[in-house]
Amino acid sequence: MLLALQVLCSLIGWLALYRVFSLSQRAPEWNCRTDNTVLQTSTLAICLGYFLFDMAWCLHYGSEGPLMLAHHASSIIAMLLVLVTGKSGCSELTNPLLQSRWFLRQVGRYDGLLGDVVDVLFITLFATLRIAIGSVLFYCVMASPRPSPVIKAGAVVMYIVSWFFMVNVTKFGVKKSCTKYKQWADKRRLDEGSEKIKDK
Repeated sequence: MLLALQVLCSLIGWLALYRVFSLSQRAPEWNCRTDNTVLQTSTLAICLGYFLFDMAWCLHYGSEGPLMLAHHASSIIAMLLVLVTGKSGCSELTNPLLQSRWFLRQVGRYDGLLGDVVDVLFITLFATLRIAIGSVLFYCVMASPRPSPVIKAGAVVMYIVSWFFMVNVTKFGVKKSCTKYKQWADKRRLDEGSEKIKDK
């Protein structure tokens, strides 16, 4: 089961990465003017299945707060709308990294270099994709006359949710960095103290 989930997360990540890199080959309003490709539709179907599963899991176990539930609900509605209309589809790349953090914690391997690498990648990709590129896409959707008002309203909701998440991600990054720095400084003081004792 874990292997299948890892493969599924990897597939979603690579498909989303493909979409990100294809931005430079299309007009600025690429997501507003064209019908979804078969690849986009397949990616959205996989993502929708994941979000439905995860939403049910979160509700059943009460593991998430209002922000995550709002994110899941708006994502599910947006994906359903995109699949029904066949337009304006895109996905995200940060989710596999977020899930990797959870799996690393579950198997006791989060505290260490691998956990740090996953966190740095997650924070960097989240800020780059959801905020930087997301802001450009948000502008394109809002400036274009082609998307329906419902698509524009969905874009506003997702953009606001992304910024709330960005605040939380930033707080997490600052807290983890401060903790890591304190651990490093404490270890350095201990090492220096040990060296002074040896010198005597």
